[in-house]
Amino acid sequence: MPANSSYDYAIIRLVPCVERGECINIGVILFCRTRRFLGALIRVDEVRLHSFAPTMDFALVQQHLDHLLKVCYGKEGSGPVGQLSQSERFHWLVAPRSTIIQISPVHSGLCTDPNVV
Repeated sequence: MPANSSYDYAIIRLVPCVERGECINIGVILFCRTRRFLGALIRVDEVRLHSFAPTMDFALVQQHLDHLLKVCYGKEGSGPVGQLSQSERFHWLVAPRSTIIQISPVHSGLCTDPNVV
């Protein structure tokens, strides 16, 4: 039986109007140091988003989300932060922001395979 590994995760939230404090959960960032895993999953329901924030520029939001994924995976075009270690990238990704894309506080859990979480 594989041993459990601890992981940290944070929810990616879309906050169309920061003043109202309303948000839609659109993804998750997960980091498991012992398994050398850093990953993110983003799913945006455009219909729901449009009903929630009809004036939002979805193309601009998608550009920011694409950049977030590039940084997470250290891909080309992610800039200097994309060249940092997994741990440093995770902490950069989950740092508090006051933009329309916000990250929840970091939570922890246990897993045998972070790809399944």
